[in-house]
Amino acid sequence: MSRRLPQIVCLLFGLIMFTLYFLDHPTAKQINTLILVDYWQIIFAFTLVVGVISFIRNHVTAISRGNDRLYRLLSLFGVVLMPILALIWGIKGDSPFMWVFENVQVPLQSTVFSLLAFFVASAAFRGFHARSGPAAVLLIAAFLTILSRSSLEGLLPDFIPDIAVWVRNNPSMAARRAILIGIGLGSLTTSLRVILGIERTWLGGEK
Repeated sequence: MSRRLPQIVCLLFGLIMFTLYFLDHPTAKQINTLILVDYWQIIFAFTLVVGVISFIRNHVTAISRGNDRLYRLLSLFGVVLMPILALIWGIKGDSPFMWVFENVQVPLQSTVFSLLAFFVASAAFRGFHARSGPAAVLLIAAFLTILSRSSLEGLLPDFIPDIAVWVRNNPSMAARRAILIGIGLGSLTTSLRVILGIERTWLGGEK
């Protein structure tokens, strides 16, 4: 029964949202917009609470086992500190909350994205080795696209940017659309499996 009730709720709401999406009645559109805009924020708030609780539990367990205690303690300190600062002094531009955000969070994000740039460059260097015909085509297309997007665009012949635009609008767009269609079909299949109760891993188990 503990799993039957969530499955029933998921089935009912899935069918209701599916029906409201395809109905042209103004009331159905209004209810659909209300759920997607207003209630979605409430659901997101609850998922945020679940994520924070899971984050704290995992870090407390890891600290008790002695795994990276310093970094995990700093993470827990940040999770506890930021809500306290927001509740006491607010989130205005001159508040301690915004000071910590702009002087700690933003530099950390910049550092992470800077490191990701090196990983992307390294992966591109390994992946663009022209060991075969398709790899050579990929390498040439990527090289033309990079040149057309760089500061050297004004120094290049006119046909190179034109070729790069053609690559982006035709072969690249075709591949992107194929990927998006695959993502859409996969999302539809997963949604139907969850709504019909075939997929039960979201309940916390495999059965």
